[in-house]
Amino acid sequence: MREYLSNIYTGLMTVFIGMKITLQHVFTKSVTIQYPDVRVPMVDRVRNRLYVNMDDCIGCDQCARACPVDCITIETVKSLPGEDLGKTSNGKKKALWVTKFDIDIAKCCYCQLCVFPCPTECIYMTDTYEFSEYNRQNLIYNYSTLSPEEAEQKVINFQKFEEEKKAAKAAADAAAAAAKAKEGEAK
Repeated sequence: MREYLSNIYTGLMTVFIGMKITLQHVFTKSVTIQYPDVRVPMVDRVRNRLYVNMDDCIGCDQCARACPVDCITIETVKSLPGEDLGKTSNGKKKALWVTKFDIDIAKCCYCQLCVFPCPTECIYMTDTYEFSEYNRQNLIYNYSTLSPEEAEQKVINFQKFEEEKKAAKAAADAAAAAAKAKEGEAK
């Protein structure tokens, strides 16, 4: 009889302890959030998606050289004499057209090594962490402000300029050689 009453007491105590724990959780604040409606605030030094401010980029390629996984691809073309590309926010004069500035964020390891060598501080990590895609090609971000046609035109213009410069130099060398030969005949 004593064991029977002890079992009833133990059963009732177990139910009361369980109900006590349940009631405590009813009146405490929940620790979960309703993502994506509610988002966790990010800390100040968080490293997520890269961003490039092309108004400040001078195309120096230092960020691409610092990248350990080669996720940054930069192609530049020299500007022609007389072209004014403007200045960066630091006051540094731009001399190169940035025809291609791609970042393959699928390769990025978020090490932030590309940020520090930038002389104009135009590349930096943002707090954006939601950038999943169904297609991997959509993770290649193109930051160049030139359209493909404009970039191709800049390359063609520079090639024409270089050819004209070589032709002018060759003509000047030929004229100098002819003058030297003429001078040699006169003696």
